[in-house]
Amino acid sequence: MINRVILVGRLTRDPELRKTQSGASVVSYTIAVNRRVQTPGQPDADFINCVAWNKTADLMAQYLHKGSLIGVEGR
Repeated sequence: MINRVILVGRLTRDPELRKTQSGASVVSYTIAVNRRVQTPGQPDADFINCVAWNKTADLMAQYLHKGSLIGVEGR
């Protein structure tokens, strides 16, 4: 089965870098993805929780901030 997602949205807050006990970097973040079709009475965006590890987490913490437009590909 194929289980793949590609999202484009904006960060809802600044990424906060954390380290695991083994020293791996991790960032948890939420992106707001606008809906294509906006129905009256429904939210305009979906909020997706994501996690990045290691070098990706380090780069996100260094270069991204609240409101940054990002693309996420995952499974």
